[in-house]
Amino acid sequence: QVQLVESGGGLVQAGGSLRLPCAASGIIRSINDMGWYRQAPGKQRELVAVINLGGSTNYADSVEGRFTISRDNAAKAVYLQMNSLKPEDTAVYYCNVDLTSWPEGRHAYWGQGTQVTVSS
Repeated sequence: QVQLVESGGGLVQAGGSLRLPCAASGIIRSINDMGWYRQAPGKQRELVAVINLGGSTNYADSVEGRFTISRDNAAKAVYLQMNSLKPEDTAVYYCNVDLTSWPEGRHAYWGQGTQVTVSS
C-alpha cells in the first residue's frame, strides 16, 4: 500500500524559511512527476511547484524565485525549500506524486497535508 508522508510545516515569521519533505513508501516501481500544492482557507487548492523525472521544474508565479522544488529518486522523496516567506503563503501544503506501484499500478497520490503559517 502506497503512502506519502509529509513533515516540516510550522509557524514562521515573514522573511523566514521552511523546508518540507515528502517521502513515498510501498512497493514502488517508478515515479513520474512530483509536486507540491497548497490550499488556503476559503480558497481552492493550487499548484505551487512540480518537478518531472528529468528534473525540469515549474513554479507558480507567486513563488517563483523564493521556493525551490527538488527530488531524490533513490529516497523516493520530494522537497520544497521555501525562503522569504510571506503571510500570503499561509496554507496547508500537500505533496502529490504520480507513481507506479504493485499491485495498484499507476496512480497519483496525495500526502496528508502539513500546515504552514507565516506571521507578519
